[in-house]
Amino acid sequence: MTVRVGVLGATGAVGQRLIQQLDPHPDFELAALTASEASAGKSYREAAKWRVDSPIPADVAEETVVATDPDEIPSDVDLLFSSLPSSVGEQVEPEFVEQGYVMSSNSSNFRTDADIPLTIPEVNADHLGLIEVQRDERGWDGALVKNPNCSTITMVPPLAALDEAFDLTDVRVSTLQAVSGAGYSGVTSMEIIDNAIPHIGGEETKMETESRKLLGEFDGAEVEWNDAEVAASCNRIPTLDGHLENVWADTAADVTVEDAAAALREYPSIDLPSSPDQLIELFREPDRPQPRLDRNQANGMGIAVGGLQETADGLQFNCLAHNTIRGAAGASVLNGELLLEEGYL
Repeated sequence: MTVRVGVLGATGAVGQRLIQQLDPHPDFELAALTASEASAGKSYREAAKWRVDSPIPADVAEETVVATDPDEIPSDVDLLFSSLPSSVGEQVEPEFVEQGYVMSSNSSNFRTDADIPLTIPEVNADHLGLIEVQRDERGWDGALVKNPNCSTITMVPPLAALDEAFDLTDVRVSTLQAVSGAGYSGVTSMEIIDNAIPHIGGEETKMETESRKLLGEFDGAEVEWNDAEVAASCNRIPTLDGHLENVWADTAADVTVEDAAAALREYPSIDLPSSPDQLIELFREPDRPQPRLDRNQANGMGIAVGGLQETADGLQFNCLAHNTIRGAAGASVLNGELLLEEGYL
């Protein structure tokens, strides 16, 4: 049975990617598009300056955009995808959940709250059990689930594979992040052309906290965060899409390149429509992965890893993911698929 879904913040960069991911989708039918009051009442074609690298879906283009208000959503919509700015999401998302909507959100608000599932389905699908805690504590009829930050989601699957096999103790990461991660107007050409910006506000903290929650253990009542130390340095570079990250992972157990490669290759995916058959693609070439060549791995939902080297205390490697697909819209859709699979819709 097809589930009718809506997109909050549908005209923005991630909202457009969500529409691309949802049209078509085997389980979801797009039935509601919301945006600001200024866009409400317009056709989607008029309201959204379409910038995605495929044509605007014809059946979406003439749909009327409504205000981001629970009263504007059709009563037969069961699942909402949120790409709202976090400052807006913090105020608006609870209003929808209180009225019974189940929401898969890309917004950064509430990600580290104790009763909010922060999930990558291939890594910690069991954390979805926090929904029952959330409903008991907040009195919500619906549910709110978050996907992590686009830079966090790039490194956590390979870290999960290594932690399972060798027990992580310390992680350092330096990122080379694409300009699309800042939104269409986030970085001006005068700032980024012929340049690199060694600071992205709040990004380091997100990587350092979200990764430990994602790698934590859920005991049925709460998530005990992973006790590995995580330190991040985040940098903006003039690539369009694809976050490349250099990671140093120290482990409690001895590890060789061969053992690590096997752990990464064998790390399982999950049987959901948007999850790739092979979650982690391992490159042996020393100069891979690269954003332009490898960001669309598995339709933008794969994690590419390369440059595996032994260090005195563990491993060094590079990882790459498409930041607006795997790191944002695709991650939200995948969480929606998990919600459906687990019977929350």
